[in-house]
Amino acid sequence: MIRVFQILIFVFSTIVVAQDVGSVAGSLSDKDNNNEPLPFANVIIKGTSKGTTTDFDGNYLLDNIAVGTYTIEFSFVGYETLEVPNVVIEAGKVTNITTALGASAAALDEVIIKTTARKESEVALLLDQKKAVTIKQSIGADELSRKGVSDAAAAVSKISGISKQQGGGNVYVRGLGDRYLNTTYNGLTVPSNDIEKKNIDLGLFSSDVIQNIGVSKTHAANFYGDFAAGNVDIVSKEYTGKFFITAETGSSINTRAVDKNFVKSEGTSFFGYYNRYDNNPFAVVVSHGVDPESASGPVAFTGAITTGNSWNVGEESRLSVFGTVSFSNDFEYRRGTQVDFTTVEKKRFPDSEEFEYSTNTTAMANIGYKINNNHRLTFNSLFINDATDEVGYFGIGGNGTNRDAILNTDKGFYQMNVQFDQDMVFVNQLTGKSRLNDKLEVEYGIGFNNVLARQPDRKRISVERYDLALDNDPNTNPFFYSNIAFDNQRYFQEITDNELNARVNLNYKHSEELTFNFGYNGRSKTREFENVRYGYDFINGTSTEVPDINNLDAVFSPENIGELYDIFVFNAIDPSQGITNRNNPGLPENIYEGELNVQSAYVDAEIKSGEKWTFVPGLRLEYFDQRIDYDVINVIATDPGFREADELFILPSLNIKYALTEDQNLRFSASRTVSTPEFKEVAPFVYEDVTQRIGGNPDLLTDPAFSSILNLDLKYEWFFGRSELFSLGAFAKQINDPVNLVVANDATGTQRFARTGDKAEVLGAEIEIRKNLMVDEDENSIFSTGANVTVMHTKQDLKSSQGFISTTFDRDSDELQGASPLLINADVSYSPTFGTYKPVANLIVSYFSDRIDALGSGQLGNITEKSVTTLDFVWKNQIGDHLEINASAKNLLDPTIERVRENNGGDITISNYKRGINVGLQLKYNF
Repeated sequence: MIRVFQILIFVFSTIVVAQDVGSVAGSLSDKDNNNEPLPFANVIIKGTSKGTTTDFDGNYLLDNIAVGTYTIEFSFVGYETLEVPNVVIEAGKVTNITTALGASAAALDEVIIKTTARKESEVALLLDQKKAVTIKQSIGADELSRKGVSDAAAAVSKISGISKQQGGGNVYVRGLGDRYLNTTYNGLTVPSNDIEKKNIDLGLFSSDVIQNIGVSKTHAANFYGDFAAGNVDIVSKEYTGKFFITAETGSSINTRAVDKNFVKSEGTSFFGYYNRYDNNPFAVVVSHGVDPESASGPVAFTGAITTGNSWNVGEESRLSVFGTVSFSNDFEYRRGTQVDFTTVEKKRFPDSEEFEYSTNTTAMANIGYKINNNHRLTFNSLFINDATDEVGYFGIGGNGTNRDAILNTDKGFYQMNVQFDQDMVFVNQLTGKSRLNDKLEVEYGIGFNNVLARQPDRKRISVERYDLALDNDPNTNPFFYSNIAFDNQRYFQEITDNELNARVNLNYKHSEELTFNFGYNGRSKTREFENVRYGYDFINGTSTEVPDINNLDAVFSPENIGELYDIFVFNAIDPSQGITNRNNPGLPENIYEGELNVQSAYVDAEIKSGEKWTFVPGLRLEYFDQRIDYDVINVIATDPGFREADELFILPSLNIKYALTEDQNLRFSASRTVSTPEFKEVAPFVYEDVTQRIGGNPDLLTDPAFSSILNLDLKYEWFFGRSELFSLGAFAKQINDPVNLVVANDATGTQRFARTGDKAEVLGAEIEIRKNLMVDEDENSIFSTGANVTVMHTKQDLKSSQGFISTTFDRDSDELQGASPLLINADVSYSPTFGTYKPVANLIVSYFSDRIDALGSGQLGNITEKSVTTLDFVWKNQIGDHLEINASAKNLLDPTIERVRENNGGDITISNYKRGINVGLQLKYNF
């Protein structure tokens, strides 16, 4: 790999590099009119023809200025001209000049000049990447807007080595999935919104609240020790300018959903709320039926209002406020095959359909207070309500089969599954930054997060001989499948997460060559989970007919309780008082409580040796303490009902940067990190979907209670022009005692998490290029392209184990779960100018190759997620200064989303469907 780098360095060093450029930006006010904005004033670089005018708010931008020292001239009719000399333009930086004009020239000591990096611009983020001492990549609001990216999950999938799970907001970094990734918001941790996931769904963060997203792929001392794939940090938007308000609205259709008669759960509102949270589940079962109801026409809507303002407070202080509220909904129709395959084929639905109605409401407020030039405080509050309503009909052609069926195992098995999932996320953060003197600076933050995740009233109905409902003979009817009481059921689940977290970093600049960071970060997290099921136990068993499959409420009505069926619950409230588990409210069926405490201290040093070398050795001490208490069914009587573990981790790291030239870096990183289990991985509760079951394994908290990871990275970067980059990297990881999702080799086929071997190895290489193929006279890009490719090889040894679950493997090794050998992301952008009309067209493609979704054990093969290629087109149209009209067509290739079970006789399709093409139009107006 070093030899490859040497060749690349030699080749590209012979190419002429474009001249570095920077920018000047700021605002101009009217000194004689209470410093109100001064629009349409002239701003030029003296001695050149390069200039611009201030906008309505007095703001201006002079871009693409060659590095050097200039005099900037401000003028306006009726005002004296002001010249600001000795303005230094630095490569990739934005020099800010804020001043005022009056009837007499303003004194130079009233001019404020400072150099800043725009945290949302592609140029500034590339500069940040260039200067960073760790290997990181970022995508900012400018690029999000240009590519029509709607949320954080879609945003990070544009970064090399990252792919997005289809149909969800989960991302894979360098082939490693959810358990190896961390997500932070403004540097503070956020909890998961899903019991099945460690990280919050990045799709919940709409682009309206994002200033930039950074992905750090190498570990440094300030990151939590639970780190393998990387850390995703979402930086919220903040505002410091004049008052503005922007309104936008849009609509879209899905080609597979637009002509369908959509249905949804009874009780689900248009905005994604359920109206019976406070009712006892038994009362809901008795008083509300199971049939879905008609939904509105499947035309999606989006709307948002964003505003911001800032005010001077005294001579040095400034108060800034930014807020946004947005709502969107979507309709998706899926049709395909669904199979439950364990050691044998348990259930098969050759033809199934699902109607999904989803909503997202986001509200964010950001209040910043600059006390003076040395002290700043920011309060950020974020609320997200994400809801999904799914109605599934499995076996609609009458050809569904079930090996446990009673009336006919070969045809006619049918299930209806109606469920509403809601996740409400509350994030509140107070952060600050203070410069105590020329050498000492402190950054700090504290956050409190709450997640309330509900699945209220899932309805699942099972029917045999559904083919008789399709024969047009009123004398033949299907029958309810009733092997056990819960074959027809109502299910209620609730999760509450609370987390308090904090961070402090003290930066001490001893000299230009030596800087120290001393820090602390910690988190304390709790989870409470409970669920209850109510089953319909038919008194006449499988001889109970279904008179009308489209009117099940006529069967499940209060007057039929005790006559046609009993309502059965697993845990009675008090049998000793005669309150039985039939036709009475019950207690939760499964509960668990989890506690996690992580307390950390770290130190690192940034050591500069000459103008070329930067060394950053670091050391982190981290105390880890986790416990879970549970009371769940299907656990042996001798199980203690809890597990706990505590460890002290000593985690060294070393990051080295060597500046080959002004524009080229060579980086090396080595670190030791860990991977600790999440609550959902250790809680033995099993969640049963229509065709799969997933549960945890408390033995993950016994010896060993964590995976130890060694990380090595080597990367070459060449910033050869404005917004242009070439990079090549190699990485290697060794994961000791890895954890995988494993399919049990038994009749249930339950998937559980287990330590599957002594070690796993990951070897990979990344290449990325961004290039402007055509620029205008001001060197603004007209036609550009970018691409990144990641190639990986993973191998883990496999060994059988005994414990809470048993794993047996018929092979000695396999690939790592979730790892794609090949990832590709690419985009092409065209942005011509026709007078005042400046459209931007983007074509964006992504690809990932086959990857293991769950390891097969015994004689069972792996469950594999098949490769997917996606293609999106986004067309943005800026018309004048205020109006923007945008169009998009996403998922143009409409690929098949497929999961298969590997089998000696040929792969067996577990699920497959197409998601359809989304075509949308958006209008945005800036007041």
